[in-house]
Amino acid sequence: MGKLLAITGVLNYLVVVFLNAFTDLGHKIIIQNTIFKVYDGETQIILTAVVNALILLPFILVFSPSGFIADRFYKNSIMRYSALFAVFITLVITFSYYQGWFVLAFFMTFLLALQSAIYSPAKYGYIKELVPENYITSLNGATQAVTTVAILGGIIFYTVLFENFVGDEFNTKETILTNIAPLGWLLVASSVVEYILASKLPNKVLKLNKKKFNLKRYFSGYYLVENMKIVKREKEIFESILVLALFWSISQVILAIFGEFTKSELNVTNTIYVQGVMALAGIGIVFGSIFVSKLSKYYINLGFVMVGSVGISVVVFLIPFFSSMVSLAILFVLFGILSAFLLVPLNAYIQTLAPKQQLGTILAGNNFIQNIFMVTFLLLTTLFAYLGMDSEILFYIMGFVSLYMCSIVIKKYLVMGFWAIIEMIFRTRHTYIYHGLENIPKDRAVLLLGNHVSWIDWIIVQLPFKRRISFMMDRAIYNWKFLNMFFKKGEAIAVSSKGLKCAFKEAHKRLLDGGMVAIYPEGGISKDGKLGKFYSGYELIDNDYDGVVIPFYIDGIFGSIFSKYKPKNGKLFYKKRVINIYFGESLSKDIKADELKDKIIKMGKKI
Repeated sequence: MGKLLAITGVLNYLVVVFLNAFTDLGHKIIIQNTIFKVYDGETQIILTAVVNALILLPFILVFSPSGFIADRFYKNSIMRYSALFAVFITLVITFSYYQGWFVLAFFMTFLLALQSAIYSPAKYGYIKELVPENYITSLNGATQAVTTVAILGGIIFYTVLFENFVGDEFNTKETILTNIAPLGWLLVASSVVEYILASKLPNKVLKLNKKKFNLKRYFSGYYLVENMKIVKREKEIFESILVLALFWSISQVILAIFGEFTKSELNVTNTIYVQGVMALAGIGIVFGSIFVSKLSKYYINLGFVMVGSVGISVVVFLIPFFSSMVSLAILFVLFGILSAFLLVPLNAYIQTLAPKQQLGTILAGNNFIQNIFMVTFLLLTTLFAYLGMDSEILFYIMGFVSLYMCSIVIKKYLVMGFWAIIEMIFRTRHTYIYHGLENIPKDRAVLLLGNHVSWIDWIIVQLPFKRRISFMMDRAIYNWKFLNMFFKKGEAIAVSSKGLKCAFKEAHKRLLDGGMVAIYPEGGISKDGKLGKFYSGYELIDNDYDGVVIPFYIDGIFGSIFSKYKPKNGKLFYKKRVINIYFGESLSKDIKADELKDKIIKMGKKI
């Protein structure tokens, strides 16, 4: 995180993001709490859904203009002028509070959301301009965490102040607004500071796109059709957007119905408790964002998307079964953590894949599709509430929607999800430090040859690489009944004394395809931690592939429960084991077994 914040403009950017979300959320909370105090039952659900719809609609209506603006103008300038627009909006909102004009304040959420809709593609597109590619996931994680802290802080801050100003003494929306009117000046102040800081954001683009916006094409729907083609052009981007759209739709409905659920099922009427529990999801998102960013140090770890989607489904189904605010608070924290697992990698993935000249359009399209989904879900929620369907049933419906989301994600990220789970488990006990990763080419074949000291060497070597490594393994182990399916999915290569040539032919084939293959020349796990005899089987692999031979050395795992030797005075259980993995410079493809062993011995001696 220190290296990220050291990049010019990053800290300033994160503060601007915080203030923007804090201001937007503040007004929304004031309106929602007013509705909560004045209305009950289906009316409360309907009005809450309408508020959320007013916030979402601008993202649909200005899809084409916001994408055009983000691609046409400097993104830091867009953020500055959006902040200035927010200053004027919050002044009108404050005026409506003092006058007790609920309808005006209610619909001003639309204008505040319009500002955010124009601002959003520039905000997320600016990430790709502000930092190098290897920091995109980290800054996305930081942005998600900061936004969530702003939402969390806004919920708590404005709800506590709201309760202090209102309490249970007022029962009309007009009197409530006039009593909380001073809070409007806090919204104004946040917008002013945001504008000042946004004015100091550095410009990272030297040349602007000169395209022009045609109003006739906009109103005729031409831009909508053409921009959707751009969004759908890259399959990976479009599928990621659809998953995000389903997630946000589920989240919006849960937030819309949770207040009524606590009021009708748990008899909780204090907005501090209700908003506080929902705000705890924000704490979860903060921790989840930090965690995912840390484990995406080497590449965008999309395996966490599967972990997050499965976990979210479980949580949504569990909520109606809990009748304690404490247990619900724990569930919402967990929901937040799992949400970050899904949000951070997918947003970073979309930004990375999108071409720079179309980044704003694609990010605006992301907002458009997500908000189409969310508005549709909120309209259905309003309809179901009008027909008398209670909040508990709506939770179950969202649970089934989340299962559908899971089916999409599991089909796409099953293998990566497996590796994400494995990594989370083993990082609780180990700290992995990789050296020499710069020696591994990203777009050429790689034959990895190294020492074998534990049962989990294959995990240790694989973790820093997005590309799957084909490990050669003993056929007897490969054929284990319950694990064979996983070995096949992991593209392992089974080897035996009888099928030696076939196994190395398969390894050669994968190298010709530009893959990564790992072989332990010792043929088994070391019993004493020292290098044993190196067998020359790998020499059977033809060297006509376009790639490199890389030696590796694993240090620090020998003596653990995963090695064949376990010392009597082992490490304390609670103490994490530090494991260093060294990747050497490329070797000749014709290197012989004895020479290879000498090279790897020298790597070990340098430690």
